[in-house]
Amino acid sequence: MFKHLPNILTIIRFLLIPLILYFIFTGNYLFAFVFFTVSGITDIADGCIARKFNLISNFGKLMDPLADKLTQISVLAALVIVKIIPVWILAIVLLKEFIMVVGASFLYGKDVVVYSRWYGKLATVLFYLAIVVSLLLSKFNLTGIWSNLDMFLYYIALIATVFALIMYVLTLYNKGFINKDDLKKDVTIEKKEKWVKFSLFFLFINLFKIFYNLIKFPYSYYF
Repeated sequence: MFKHLPNILTIIRFLLIPLILYFIFTGNYLFAFVFFTVSGITDIADGCIARKFNLISNFGKLMDPLADKLTQISVLAALVIVKIIPVWILAIVLLKEFIMVVGASFLYGKDVVVYSRWYGKLATVLFYLAIVVSLLLSKFNLTGIWSNLDMFLYYIALIATVFALIMYVLTLYNKGFINKDDLKKDVTIEKKEKWVKFSLFFLFINLFKIFYNLIKFPYSYYF
């Protein structure tokens, strides 16, 4: 029984999705917050148990990330439907997942596994945190600077998501899984490093601008 505990926790996360959506659609954001938090705890628990006791299974490798993505996308879609967050946040997440699926199809049959990195996990944690804050703000109707805290977290999560996508592509390129002969011959390592640094600088500048606009124009992010 214990050896199946991580998989049981993963299945529980699937079962929690309709409950979370039900409470969001009925306006019971406190219960939605509770069950969403439970889902996050089971996500952490199944991974820790599987690694500590060497209970990693093929079922877990497939279904654990699927449960994560399905929970995240379903809850974001529900928040869009009840007009708590703008639709473009969901659109960017769906686009990123589509690119990841295309990438996985490209790597199919090449005997390569792309492991989770800290930047990918960071993006997931930030989205979970942003959703939790959205539910709490909707429940308690907080105003002032607190009313935009969830949007600020969504912006950071989206930036982390784009950064993670870029880093995964660069990792595959450096390991030779992307055909370098199809790319420009004059792209040196130094140029790639400069490009990454410029991308990071650009992301942080935009993050500062977003935070400034949230403070100065607190109700403009929907437009």
